Amino acid sequence: MWRSNMAEFKMPELNSVIIAGNLTKDPIFRQTTNGTPVVNFSIASNRRFRDKNDEWKEDVCYVGIVAWNRLAESCRDKLKKGNAVLVDGELQSRTFKTDDGNNRTIVEIKARRIQFLNKRMSNGMDDDDDSILEDDSDSHDSSMDDDNFDSLLSPEDSELIKDN
Repeated sequence: MWRSNMAEFKMPELNSVIIAGNLTKDPIFRQTTNGTPVVNFSIASNRRFRDKNDEWKEDVCYVGIVAWNRLAESCRDKLKKGNAVLVDGELQSRTFKTDDGNNRTIVEIKARRIQFLNKRMSNGMDDDDDSILEDDSDSHDSSMDDDNFDSLLSPEDSELIKDN
């Protein structure tokens, strides 16, 4: 009897990631053989925590990001090494052959939206660069209606981002 109940249970299809970090190097822009723009870059996302001795430690997670179409072109034009970004996307894996003939699988984030977190100078005054770039390659809209990523962050994370 429990098997029939288990067979009826369906896991939700959810694949969503939101991460903030700094670009580790300039984005790499290419076009596919059919001319579709694509950009790859990686970010370093820091995590602060207290160890067993109650001392603050920091851990860094390096994450690969891929963006397509107009979003890729915007990243090429506006991002560079060291820029702080907030990325909303989904995890994807891909397998490819290395030069020595072995298969390699990597997991990266396919970006849906990217928000710049750096400050910029305009007219001699600091302004937040709150540009939000979105992947418009899908015919359906993202499930998020609010483009203000601050609403998705905890109060502690919001404070950390303001310090950048």
